[in-house]
Amino acid sequence: MPDVGELTVVEVAAGVWAALQGSRGDVGLRIGESNSGFVADGGGLVIDTFWDLPRTRRLLAAWHDVLPGTPARCVNSHANGDHCWGNQLLAEQGTELIGHRRCAAAMEHEAEGSPKLMHMLATTEGLPPTMAAFGRELGALYDFADVVVTPPTTLVDDDVDLEIDLGGRRAVVISVGPAHTAGDVIVHLPDDGVVFTGDVLFNRCTPIGWEGTTDGWLAALDRIATLAPEVVVPGHGPLATVDDVRAVRDYFAYVRDEATEHLTAGATVVEAAAKIDLGAYAQWAEPERLIFQVARVGRELAGEPWDAPIDAIERFSMMAELTRTWAATRD
Repeated sequence: MPDVGELTVVEVAAGVWAALQGSRGDVGLRIGESNSGFVADGGGLVIDTFWDLPRTRRLLAAWHDVLPGTPARCVNSHANGDHCWGNQLLAEQGTELIGHRRCAAAMEHEAEGSPKLMHMLATTEGLPPTMAAFGRELGALYDFADVVVTPPTTLVDDDVDLEIDLGGRRAVVISVGPAHTAGDVIVHLPDDGVVFTGDVLFNRCTPIGWEGTTDGWLAALDRIATLAPEVVVPGHGPLATVDDVRAVRDYFAYVRDEATEHLTAGATVVEAAAKIDLGAYAQWAEPERLIFQVARVGRELAGEPWDAPIDAIERFSMMAELTRTWAATRD
């Protein structure tokens, strides 16, 4: 049985908790150490489940330490498995699952394929050498055997906020995608000054993105900053502030400008990434994820659609190549 690691539950406002995987959400993150949270009032609200059932059971045990019974609602911030593959445990108990329409569509599309892909990664069967170490780490940490991908059924659309009354406490589900993925939403608790961002915000760890555009991601971060929360619960990493949101925004703007210069001069994605001086951003966990940002800029320069399929194995192979390039430069 894989080690489910650590879970730290922090009360960030009265009756509002952040559930941080890893060592209090600090850097040095293991793959998939996503964050979650829950709100006590109005029957209860969970924001995101975890990547496998053992971790999600641990999350629900933490919920039951605070409140008895089953939470009435769960919002999925987006369709990546580390934020929603535990949904079935809530659906089985009658919890209402809420998410963006494009999040639900993505989960429906991957309902059969993704667990099989994750099994392939975890067992390293048929993987290229550049992915084998990643696959071994995944297999040591997660158990996808019994996952049944369970999409949300209460759906949010673009430009239409969903306000949930939690017994007098407001929770607002706001569409901010496509940014990190096609169907990103954030959850704002305006009376408490708290925002749960999903993977629109990675704090002190390098972002990774799938569908969407750089401009869309910048706009999503601007939307969070405009809400002026006192506490920001990121999708990955420790609890954040608006200053942290602005730091990630600055990272994206800087990388976009640098990548545009190098790519238009004829560099490949890996070559362009290697030319970028990350400065303080190099201290963020997994700086090699820079590849995803540079590749996104390349797609935009080429006029490719924001929702074109991404070859994840190719991206991770380029990350490995970038890491080797950095190591050779240091030597």
